[in-house]
Amino acid sequence: MQVRVAEHDVRPARRERPLSSPWAIAALGLLLAVPVAVLLLSGGPFTVSVPILLVAVLAFVAGESFSLEFEFRRQSFSCSASELAFVIALVEVGGFWAAAARAAAVGAVLLAKGFSHPKIVFNMAAAVVEVAVAVALLRWLPVGDIGSPETWISYLVAVLIASMVGASLIALAITLSQGYPGRELWASLFLPVAVIGPVAVLVGLSILLLVHATVWSWLLITPLTVALVLVYRRFAAVTREGQSLERVYGFARRVEQVAADDAGTMQIVESLRELLNAERVAMWLPPYLDEPPRLVVAAEDGRAWYDGPGDPDDIFRRAAAVADGPILVSAGRADEREVAGLARRGVSELLAAPLATAAGEAGYLEVCDRRSDVVSFAEADRGAFASMLTHVNAAIRHQQLLTQIRYDADHDRLTGLPNRQRLAVEIDALLAVEPVGSADPAAGRAGLIFAAVGNYTEVTDTLGHAASDELLLVTAGLLREHAPPQALLARMESERFAVLLPGLSLAATERAARRLREAAATRVRVAGLDLEVTLTIGVAAAPVHGTDSGMLMQRADVALLAAADSGGVASYHPVLDQQSLRRLQLGTEIEQAMADGQISVVFQPIIDAQTSDIVSVETLVRWAHPRYGSIPPDDFIHLAEQIGRIGAVTDHVLDLALARCRRWLDQDIALSVAVNLSVHCLTEPDLLSRVRSALQRHGVPGELLTLELTEGSVVDDSVRDSTVLADLHDLGLRLSMDDFGTGYSSLSQLRQLPIDEVKIDKSFVLGMSTSQGESFIARSIIELAHNLGLRVVAEGVEDEMTRNLLAEMGCDKLQGFLVSRPLPDDRLENWLLARTGVRTASPGAAHRRLFVRG
Repeated sequence: MQVRVAEHDVRPARRERPLSSPWAIAALGLLLAVPVAVLLLSGGPFTVSVPILLVAVLAFVAGESFSLEFEFRRQSFSCSASELAFVIALVEVGGFWAAAARAAAVGAVLLAKGFSHPKIVFNMAAAVVEVAVAVALLRWLPVGDIGSPETWISYLVAVLIASMVGASLIALAITLSQGYPGRELWASLFLPVAVIGPVAVLVGLSILLLVHATVWSWLLITPLTVALVLVYRRFAAVTREGQSLERVYGFARRVEQVAADDAGTMQIVESLRELLNAERVAMWLPPYLDEPPRLVVAAEDGRAWYDGPGDPDDIFRRAAAVADGPILVSAGRADEREVAGLARRGVSELLAAPLATAAGEAGYLEVCDRRSDVVSFAEADRGAFASMLTHVNAAIRHQQLLTQIRYDADHDRLTGLPNRQRLAVEIDALLAVEPVGSADPAAGRAGLIFAAVGNYTEVTDTLGHAASDELLLVTAGLLREHAPPQALLARMESERFAVLLPGLSLAATERAARRLREAAATRVRVAGLDLEVTLTIGVAAAPVHGTDSGMLMQRADVALLAAADSGGVASYHPVLDQQSLRRLQLGTEIEQAMADGQISVVFQPIIDAQTSDIVSVETLVRWAHPRYGSIPPDDFIHLAEQIGRIGAVTDHVLDLALARCRRWLDQDIALSVAVNLSVHCLTEPDLLSRVRSALQRHGVPGELLTLELTEGSVVDDSVRDSTVLADLHDLGLRLSMDDFGTGYSSLSQLRQLPIDEVKIDKSFVLGMSTSQGESFIARSIIELAHNLGLRVVAEGVEDEMTRNLLAEMGCDKLQGFLVSRPLPDDRLENWLLARTGVRTASPGAAHRRLFVRG
């Protein structure tokens, strides 16, 4: 056995352990080898036949040259079949000359391979110690004629124990240079000795017996030896291929467990470095969403950056981008430009490949230098690297998908601006800064502007959603252009925007609001028409109007309501709270409005994406107020939640939905209904009994009812810690997560919950026909949901191209204006008569089904 310590003089400097210097380890080997050799080899014999000695030296050279190489971190060692030459030399030339021949062969082979002098000295010393140990054992063991079985056993025991001693010296060198290696190294060291050593000794003894019997035996020995060498080399190649395959499997297991964050990316890079035993690995990722480009480096010397992989004009990045598979470059086979690229990094060899990302631009991954200087990157390593790339690409894609979902939770999908949730975080962070005397009078101070687009509703009703979306995009552009540079612009809900102005007083915020309204008051081209943009603006300022985001935003809302009657711009004043009496009045009228039929429902059909069967209808609540007109659902639902009447509203909607379902059943038609459920309802202790009673009262089976939950309600701790979802599911009804992708939940969380389906939020669907990124997100959600056994509904389907894309992706159900707008009961009946047909009941089914005619 021979140890090979990495070349410290050509690697980055490391913090060394005691005795970890190559010369210190070599000196320790000499201190052990010299006295052992003097004590055990001094007995001779010292006369020898020169031809036989030369044959012994050549046999040792051959045995040491054909070796099976292993790596352990920065060190390498090899297992050879030199025991064959070892036993022949002991018998033919004696211990002294066997030690000399083996030491000379080891030194010559290592010198030819370009090893450092300390390494050569240590391995020569280890060779002498092994021979000395074998000689000592043979003096104690019974040794007679070479034809005696006792002699065979003695030589077998002596050589194997000597090889074990050599392996122990290797372990000692590794322990001194790197610390205790653990079980992994012991198995790698002693298993080859135990498996290969006995075979080599037995072959050597067989050769001796044949030679002693007749000199012509060399005619048999020579082809046999050649055949053994070829088999051994093939065994070495197969072993290395197996190690490469094992590394790939190990890497795949590690990548599956990494977190979807920066720490997870570093884990991927570290795992690559460890499994390929490399000095450093660098991964460059292009900018994505609001993330800048990143260079993630895992290096032996701890560096976090180096020149080369972050340069788009780098020679290796360019070569990897057009290559068919990973590229392998080494200094010995590189041209002048490649040598310069390696020198730029300070490395001698490199593996590189592009990475597939969701950013529209390829990333880049490179692996530099083996930590060991014995085994360089080979074709097998390039194959292993290519296999690992598949797992790296999958992990990066998964991370970017979750990044996209988190980004979308904080940003408006249409305009790309921060949303209300993100604005609240920014306001709280800004107001948390404490003023420090007069040195920073603006600290803890901020102005908040809420702006509403005046003709948004009219454009939507007249020209459709596409035109109103275009209007919002134009408005966002005007606000970006004319808002102060330090402002944070956000999109709220519907037609509302917000502008946060750090450090401004109330008076300065009012001036900024008027300038913004005047600058944005222009005519723009929308859907082929010239439209005038008019903004209604409400103003609030901290700390005079509030010291946290909730209070400040609420008061900016109040000011915005008053702005329509005060020239388009209004600042908050306590007197404006009187206008909140409207909300109070609405709160007191909810019960009567339900009794009088003011609060009613409309139904929007949902179809099977493949068959066009109508599988269900979503029930949506509406309030037609005699004084205030149509009240947006978000307004009175939120109000009902605040005053504790959301349960009554939910029961009312559930009754209307199940009554409609019952009438279809009476016509022998199975059509399920979906009802939205607030998180406040999930915390009500009698929810289960109320739902059960409603189903029994209307005679509707549970499987024809779907309860749609928001992401917030699913991840709410009080809901997740209770059994309410499981209890509802036990009634036979289905649970659906509504608007998936707009909150902080992930599909992996759904494994722990009895959710049957997810609804992709329409913000992901509306732009699919024109945006590759939107299609990527939708496809990923569908694939991940199906892997978890969930069905997928896409809402917001408004054109045939989007419908076809979703059907090709395997989406289960579709909902949107392409199918139908939400319709009241009477109009829904007319729509069903005009647009649908009836299928006979499926085998085993009790009722007929409806389908949309082409």
